[in-house]
Amino acid sequence: MSDRKRCFAGARVVDGTGAPWYRGSVVVEDGAIAAVHREPEPDVAADETIDVDGAVLAPGFVDSHSHSDLQLLAEPTLAAKTRQGVTTEVVGQDGFSMAPMHREGGAAEWTDHLTALAGDVDVDWTWGGVGDYLDAIEATGVAPNVATLVGHGTARYDVLGMSDRAPDDAELERMAELVRAGLDDGAVGFSTGLVYAPQVNADTAEVRRLAEAAAPFGRPFVAHIRSEGRFVWEALDEFVDVGAAADVPIHLSHYKVSGRDQQGKAERANHLLEAARERGVDVTAEQYPYTAANTMLSTVLPPWVHAGGPEETRERLADPDARERMVADVRDWRIEGWENPGARTGWENLDVVQVSSEAFGPHEGESVAEIAAARGTTPVETVCDVLLADGFGVTMILHSMAERDVREILTNERVAVASDGIFGAHPHPRLFGTFPRVLGHYVREANLLSLEAAVRKMTSLPARVFGLDRKGLVRPGMDADLVVFDPAAVASRATFDEPRRHPVGIEHVVVDGEFVVRDGEPTGATPGRAIRA
Repeated sequence: MSDRKRCFAGARVVDGTGAPWYRGSVVVEDGAIAAVHREPEPDVAADETIDVDGAVLAPGFVDSHSHSDLQLLAEPTLAAKTRQGVTTEVVGQDGFSMAPMHREGGAAEWTDHLTALAGDVDVDWTWGGVGDYLDAIEATGVAPNVATLVGHGTARYDVLGMSDRAPDDAELERMAELVRAGLDDGAVGFSTGLVYAPQVNADTAEVRRLAEAAAPFGRPFVAHIRSEGRFVWEALDEFVDVGAAADVPIHLSHYKVSGRDQQGKAERANHLLEAARERGVDVTAEQYPYTAANTMLSTVLPPWVHAGGPEETRERLADPDARERMVADVRDWRIEGWENPGARTGWENLDVVQVSSEAFGPHEGESVAEIAAARGTTPVETVCDVLLADGFGVTMILHSMAERDVREILTNERVAVASDGIFGAHPHPRLFGTFPRVLGHYVREANLLSLEAAVRKMTSLPARVFGLDRKGLVRPGMDADLVVFDPAAVASRATFDEPRRHPVGIEHVVVDGEFVVRDGEPTGATPGRAIRA
């Protein structure tokens, strides 16, 4: 937190509410917004005056779906995000929080299982509960502020390990106690990811019981639902019903309609969410602005493959009989209700990234279908071979959505912008480009939504969802998290071929009154704090 009094003068202030911009200036002191003036050059005695020369000054962006949980400990400046204008990260997504972790030897197994999402990061795991994890973040010193959800998968793993069985009543209650403890420690909500092991094995009753644990706190239940493609309508119904039964706010992760059979149906999905609100369910969502998804390659394999943990999974990957069963499960859709992403998306639309082995490094960026054809194997066997050679850090990019659906969802006023960015040597371009892509492409070039509406989706809307009461608005008394950008120049430069390119047009980024980006370059400062609800 900076105690310097700074005045940002000559700005077009976009305050985060969605209201029209106005010319003015903003004074920050002691980490907070001290004053907002309607004149661009106020008579203010400041230690420093920064003339932004007509650029937009807005609240710092809240990335409401981040996977930087461990990356922050290894790369505290988090330039991939701060250079986009992100000042707050919300981690613990998809049911995968880094705490609570009380299981003996659990940290090593958990990070092995989650290498693709959490990154291949060598950190000293010193924490157990959510509060301890937030302490570790603060002790490290990080550039952005950090809030975490408490994860369904993490609680389930603490109690049942990677078992695929249902918990008994006592075990389920223990899981609920872990969720409550995480919320007591300051987690801003409860998350699940129902396509991922181990929570893929949970029935609706288990999900509802854990969501109910969040009800007394008034914090959201955040979900990667059970299906975004073939069974998306049933999955959305389950999600809304859980919210209604548990009496909790619900927030839909990376909102999309995916796969050839659902393309063009985003308007129907929007109507479903609006009907839920009419029903009295507080539902919101977030979206990344791309037609391709990105997640763990291992999720194309049937859920039973992951039971027992990474070592048992590796044994199955190498077992010819297990492989034969996998091939049949995927080809014939033998598992009821399973998303089956490879068959749904089409292997030709599923690109393999984050590979470096001698066998598969040359195939970086190729589709599973292309690699399988080159090697003379089936797509499922190819996936098994890749995972055995390169480990569970391999990810995939799924080209599974239609641009018209992306646009339909982006214009929904209930939908925030989020990156869902996964770190690695060859990430999805959303990691480096989400926020400037919206401002440059969809606001300036496509004229799809106003600048003010877009900023609201990045600031006050996600702040409202997660109860970040001092974030998301340019208003006296709010935290001095700010971004200054040129609306005529801001743009993402990240592409699928060159995904690690930083954006242009983001001039300054301020966290708690201190520059983390100045004149487009990181300062190395780490003023971010752990946010405890």
